[in-house]
Amino acid sequence: MLEYFLGSYIVTIAGLIGAYFWGEHVHAGTGLTCVFIALVLGILEVSLSFDNAVVNAMKLEKMSNAWRHRFLTWGIAIAVFGMRFLFPILVVSIFAKLGMTEVAKIAITDSEQYAHYLHQTHAPIVTFGGMFLIMLFLNYFFNHEKDVHWIKPIEAAVSHLDHVKGIEVVIALGMLLVTQNFVSTESKLHVLIAGISGIITYLLIDGITHFLEKHEEMRAAKCVTQAAGCTGLISFIYLELIDASFSLDGVLGAFALSKDIIIITIGLSIGAMFVRSLTLMLVEKKTLSQFRYLEHGAHWAIGALALIMLISTVKEVPEVVTGLIGVGFIGTAFFSSIRYNKKLERCIAEEKGENA
Repeated sequence: MLEYFLGSYIVTIAGLIGAYFWGEHVHAGTGLTCVFIALVLGILEVSLSFDNAVVNAMKLEKMSNAWRHRFLTWGIAIAVFGMRFLFPILVVSIFAKLGMTEVAKIAITDSEQYAHYLHQTHAPIVTFGGMFLIMLFLNYFFNHEKDVHWIKPIEAAVSHLDHVKGIEVVIALGMLLVTQNFVSTESKLHVLIAGISGIITYLLIDGITHFLEKHEEMRAAKCVTQAAGCTGLISFIYLELIDASFSLDGVLGAFALSKDIIIITIGLSIGAMFVRSLTLMLVEKKTLSQFRYLEHGAHWAIGALALIMLISTVKEVPEVVTGLIGVGFIGTAFFSSIRYNKKLERCIAEEKGENA
């Protein structure tokens, strides 16, 4: 366990030390409070991201060791600086029609004003992430080649819907149209553009990935190596987009605990690092192959998270609810997998006894 989480422990210690000194710098005597808030945010991020770790592990299993390493190095840099700090500033800059430098200055020096701007952009941000995750959810279950079903009455029934060309896009667009009916008038256009952008982004990345994987085996040895590199890059981008979609709700919800962008970034970064360590452990210990329903539970959690993100465009949903639903699906899938494994072992033992 230590070999997988050593980096996470180091980041945690460094982050909490940084949170203490930042708190003391901003307002003397608040260092320990900032440490506590950063720690709570880290724990919340991990609890909200178990499903993220499982989905990431599915992709990483097909990637080379080099790209796995890049996911933990480049990926964590993108997750920390890009999604937890830079992306919210970029979104505020676009919607508030301010320069990014000015928004960054506001985020550091005037947390109340920055939180106000971010609140105004909440609906389009979560709509983009929600639509991306809805497409991921639907494409996993709408697959007639998938022969393992956890919630069999539902999963077996919908698995053949992929014969209806474009059904996932139709369902996602239908959900988007329903959602925009409930948001404020001034947000309707932004929500529609953000939602359509989320769908297009998923289709683009998923399409490129499938194209490269399909043609990889048909190329010569040298080209195969090159294709593998391209596939690794596209899969890396795919993973980062999935991580981004998962993190959107957490980034926005973190402002309920603190308005300080630095403390929020530190806390969420600690959680993001642990999620990546957990992902790597799932891959190298081949946990997904040992627990056959874990992927299913993760994707049901993704579907639930996507719905919650769409609901949050009009009504606030507590972070604890989101976390409990995700953990609930994965925990139930985990125990279902254990039960299946025990049943399989009994059948094998009985078969050996009969043969003896």
